[in-house]
Amino acid sequence: KRRRKQNQLAKNKIKKLEKTIESLLTQKKVAEAKNLLPQIARALDKAAKIGVIKKNKASRKISRASHLVKRAEKEA
Repeated sequence: KRRRKQNQLAKNKIKKLEKTIESLLTQKKVAEAKNLLPQIARALDKAAKIGVIKKNKASRKISRASHLVKRAEKEA
């Protein structure tokens, strides 16, 4: 019961941060999205560390988020 709650909290935090970055990028707020990258990386690494997600999935999500922000920077 406790583990399930912990896992859900971690997953929800990750989803919330991903959606926030996407919404900021659609609003052309690249600087704010760039400031969120360390937070999402920290959340993903912590989730991988405690076993909520696998480390390759965490790495892939970090990479995709940073790629989105870099692409938005080039366009802006």
